[in-house]
Amino acid sequence: MDLITFAAPGGTVEAHVATPPSGSGPGVLLFMDAIGLRPQIATMAQRIATWGYVVLSPNTFYREGTVADLMPTADLRAPGEREKLFAAVGPRLSRLTADLVNADIEVYHQTLVGLPAVQGTSVGTVGYCMGARLITRYAGAHPESVVAAAGFHGGGLVTDEPDSPHLSLATARAEFVYGHADNDGSMTPDNVAALGEALAAAGVRATNEIYPDAPHGYSMADTSMYQEAGAERSFAELQALLARTLQ
Repeated sequence: MDLITFAAPGGTVEAHVATPPSGSGPGVLLFMDAIGLRPQIATMAQRIATWGYVVLSPNTFYREGTVADLMPTADLRAPGEREKLFAAVGPRLSRLTADLVNADIEVYHQTLVGLPAVQGTSVGTVGYCMGARLITRYAGAHPESVVAAAGFHGGGLVTDEPDSPHLSLATARAEFVYGHADNDGSMTPDNVAALGEALAAAGVRATNEIYPDAPHGYSMADTSMYQEAGAERSFAELQALLARTLQ
């Protein structure tokens, strides 16, 4: 997995860049899940790139270590292995505060639009798990640029905190697609409804649906939570979203 590096407020960020067959296209910022930047994320980014986009996938846990340092060593499809990993992931997540995320997003955005292969100033973004929170903040922070935002099996999008991710929707102008996991304690039906209310209040075009029987993490083929139906639906909805907004 070839990586580029760039400076950010907390140190040096490694990121994967996937380019389309044409060599250039609109930019898409991909926010990884909590497991980290790894071959699975690169594979997903490369699939999106085949549709005609330049996809930047940063290691959003760069303060915690390099991609190599944080790379899972166990087979996360084996019983219990994913759960063992998340015992370490939890503290990383808690240390990645909203203030840190917001500062990092500025650098990720500038890096994306500055890539030589990226055409135009309108961009899209997609995030998985914790990444769904980041696409929401990104779209709110850059309404002039972010025209498409998709979040899949996200958790913690709606909280009682004053910096809850869903509050960023008030300033967003992107079209959104959210595909939520079913029976997800980190994103309950009430949370989904509250997210829908925030989308409606913002006046943006949006899809905000729970994928039936899809578990949290359904898009990640390298884990035990993978569900082909949910994963393929997410790719189909993402491809259509990007085509509507960036092409």
